[in-house]
Amino acid sequence: MKSITLTLPYPVSANRYWRTYMPKGFKAPATTLSSEAKAYKKQVEAIVKRAGIAAPFDGRVAVDIALYPNRPQDWQRRAKKNPECWDDDVQCIDLDNANKVLLDSLKGLVFRDDKWVRKLFGERMEPDGEARVVVTITQIITERAQAALFAA
Repeated sequence: MKSITLTLPYPVSANRYWRTYMPKGFKAPATTLSSEAKAYKKQVEAIVKRAGIAAPFDGRVAVDIALYPNRPQDWQRRAKKNPECWDDDVQCIDLDNANKVLLDSLKGLVFRDDKWVRKLFGERMEPDGEARVVVTITQIITERAQAALFAA
C-alpha cells in the first residue's frame, strides 16, 4: 500500500476560495477560483513536485488531515488557566471548510479526482507553532473476490 505525507501551508478558507462575478453580456453570475485560491494551489503544486510525486495515485484513496492552527503568543497563559481545553477558542477554520480546499488543491496532483476519496479523516490539532496542515494520502488496494464465488 502506497502512502504519501505532505506538510502544506494552512489552507485558504472556503469562504474566500470562490469569487462570484457578473460576466459581460450575461444575465447570470459566474463563479471562479479567487486569486488566493489560485496562489494556494500553486504552493501545493510546488510542494508536491518537491516531494518527488510525479503522477497521482490511480483509483481509491484514503485522506487523513491534521489541521494545526497558529499557536497564539499568549498560549502559556491560556494553558495555565485551562490546561485541558486551552486551545478551544484559538482561531481556526472549520475542518469541513479545510477539507474542500485541500481536496481541491490535491486533485490531479496526488489523486486523479476527489471522487476517488473513499475515506476521509480530519482532526484539529493542538497548536504547537506555525499554522499548517499535514495530509496523508494512502492508496486503497481493493482485493478482488474470486470469480468462482459468484458463479451460479
